[in-house]
Amino acid sequence: MLDRFEAGPAIPGTVKIRSRVCRSSFMKDIWLIEINWGPPLSLVISPDGDVQKFSTIEQVKYWLLKRWPIADDARSTALKQVDAAMNCIVPVGVARRAFAAAARSAGYIPEDLVGYATRRAAG
Repeated sequence: MLDRFEAGPAIPGTVKIRSRVCRSSFMKDIWLIEINWGPPLSLVISPDGDVQKFSTIEQVKYWLLKRWPIADDARSTALKQVDAAMNCIVPVGVARRAFAAAARSAGYIPEDLVGYATRRAAG
């Protein structure tokens, strides 16, 4: 199996196209699109100061679907915007802002707003 990447600028919302060529007779080229999420968003997710770093749009979608503490309008909006960004319908910045709003609604605090002594990396 061969992997080939076409490089592009590392700007949020930039699409990289990845081609994977499989050598079996029944497989064809598989095209995967990776959407640059931009700088990671680090949130304090517990009263103990545990920090979760969100570095990919796929990770954000997983958390919103499987690990989010509340199901409210902010979460629904974030899920819709993340899905739209993953399908290149809206800019990634729209999805990031919706995710940040959902995080505030869920009670998560940006890591940079919490003192160093009270936070630790989530394991």
